[in-house]
Amino acid sequence: MKVMIINGPNLNLLGKREPDVYGSQSFEDYLEHLKDRFKDVEIHYVQSNVEGELVNALHNADDDSYDNIILNAGAYTHTSIAIGDAVAGISAPVIEVHISNVMDREEFRHVSYISKHAAGVISGFGLKGYELAMITLNI
Repeated sequence: MKVMIINGPNLNLLGKREPDVYGSQSFEDYLEHLKDRFKDVEIHYVQSNVEGELVNALHNADDDSYDNIILNAGAYTHTSIAIGDAVAGISAPVIEVHISNVMDREEFRHVSYISKHAAGVISGFGLKGYELAMITLNI
């Protein structure tokens, strides 16, 4: 099984940025935990702060026949119709993940242009949300 994890803007700062909200571990360190936990899964990872690059990553993941995509679009979740359209336009199922509980944050974060097109949404469990997404995929 092949899974693509795609992270959006500012998630390259995990472990440094607002540790009270996002924790103190970098995603690269956590990714090693995921690869250890799910040894039989080919996990690929992309992070970008650029909206168009995230759209391209979604298209490429679909073209490269990934079985599933785990997407944390960061702030673009709440602003990017383009990313929502990309999720709607691909065949690979997408699980939307958020580290924080977006419903317990600023009101603008209560809107997602992705959720309608996603297979499901996991929010508020910290980095563990990515592991929960992998478990949800019956891996």
